Amino acid sequence: MASSHLKENLECSVCLNIYTDPVTLKCGHNYCRECIGRVLDTQEEDGGYSCPECREKFKKRPVLQKNITLCKISEALQTDQGDRDKTGVFCTYCIHIPVPAVISCLHCEASLCDDHLRLHSKAPEHVLCDPTTSPENRRCSVHKELLKYYCTEDSSCICMSCRMDGEHRGHQVETLDEASEKKKKKLRNVLQKLMTEREETEKKVQSLEEHRRKEQGKADEETELTALFRDVILKTIQELEIKKDELYSKIYYIEELCNMTDPLTVLQESGTGDLCDTEDGDDEDRERHDELLHDGGDLDVAGTSHTLHTGLSDIMSGGNVEKCTGTHVYPHSTTGGEGHTNAEPSRPHPQPSPTIQHSHCQTSGVTDILLDVRTAGNNVHILDDRKTVYWIFGSQNLSETPERFQYNQVMSSQSFSSGRHYWEVDVEEAEEYIVGMCYPSIAWRGGQSKMGYNRKSWGLGVGIWLSQYYAIHDSNQIPLPGGVSSNRVGIDLDYDAGRISFYDLCDPIRHLHTFTTTFTEPLHAGVWLYGGCLKICEENQM
Repeated sequence: MASSHLKENLECSVCLNIYTDPVTLKCGHNYCRECIGRVLDTQEEDGGYSCPECREKFKKRPVLQKNITLCKISEALQTDQGDRDKTGVFCTYCIHIPVPAVISCLHCEASLCDDHLRLHSKAPEHVLCDPTTSPENRRCSVHKELLKYYCTEDSSCICMSCRMDGEHRGHQVETLDEASEKKKKKLRNVLQKLMTEREETEKKVQSLEEHRRKEQGKADEETELTALFRDVILKTIQELEIKKDELYSKIYYIEELCNMTDPLTVLQESGTGDLCDTEDGDDEDRERHDELLHDGGDLDVAGTSHTLHTGLSDIMSGGNVEKCTGTHVYPHSTTGGEGHTNAEPSRPHPQPSPTIQHSHCQTSGVTDILLDVRTAGNNVHILDDRKTVYWIFGSQNLSETPERFQYNQVMSSQSFSSGRHYWEVDVEEAEEYIVGMCYPSIAWRGGQSKMGYNRKSWGLGVGIWLSQYYAIHDSNQIPLPGGVSSNRVGIDLDYDAGRISFYDLCDPIRHLHTFTTTFTEPLHAGVWLYGGCLKICEENQM
């Protein structure tokens, strides 16, 4: 269709994305300014320049002329596509390239782009709605009729037959609009409480940071006891940071729901029941939160010191002190993980969040990650160690197989379906990258296949053009102020608890972001790379 061909003609042949600040060479071929700039920088070392497409050679570095017309078209298309891509729904009939859908038809059980919508039947039985990947969810599974009512007694969406003759006959029902507004009202109340809780948490983190800085300034009074005390403060800060990230995720999720215009989507959205139930407060969660806030705001220095001193004496008397080697303490791998040899933890690991800190105690348990070369896209090269990834300019002409990514990314051969797993990635020589985890059912082609740009992957990345670090899931980028200050990123997966956490392995180690969800498939480690190289660290490099 026209929109599909237009998008194809607006893709840069280097990055395979829609042009950003397009420029033209003398031969007439167009590229993103940054993309062709990198190519010319590489060619400069060889003493000559040429067009990557037609190979026309230039004696001097070619002047990059901005293509104003192409720039306007690509910007308009990116804006339009960006709005539509948020739905994650693509046209059913555009089979050669993914084209965002603008509408879904409940009668056809299909989603349509602009072009196919113009050809679509205008008959009354063809009911149109917002783009959806599951039009069958808008019909009753028993009577195959459209869902029009909400049964308040059974908390379910029902059709006319359910209400008149089915199992919901005589029950109290509401229209979908009425039930949706009531649910949104509850969610807004929850949202207000979560925002207050987030502000309290942020204040306590700031207070703890100030307290920790004061303790670090007491160099003349440094003892093993004060060092342990600072570790307690750091652990509390880390738990509060994870709590804060969870609050941000919940707040964003609720805001999205409250902005939805389709009442059925609001009522059917999974995971909202627990949020509405917490309107009156989850006692256990509230108690834990209050405990954290209390610890953060009013640390009993004398009492904590006595506890630490007692605990230290018990450890010393029990002969359980480990030998010091000047390495790190890492989270441990436990059960689970297809093709993975489990490591026995050398010491208990604190729950619910990982305590990752600089220490002088040696430990084992770093997961050995190997990359699956069969999944590597044509623009990435995997070394024989199956841990090092290089970005390659131009296609390697690898055979196109169902399990090979279209874009420059690769995933691990192991999968993890339970337990705790941790590994590190050296990103010192990487230019743009995303590291994280994905389901094996992730798309292998199209814009929705990129790591973090779908509901089936979670990642931490950086774009060098904007020097912006971010956590990303389902195309939603969460900026990370300060970014990654070291050359190494730590990734901690707690499959059973539904957490993927990222850490900047500076000194002291800094928590960057934690995703929380309920995993429904095994998870693979994944890497997307554009420019340079990165390496999954060996355990003996720690």
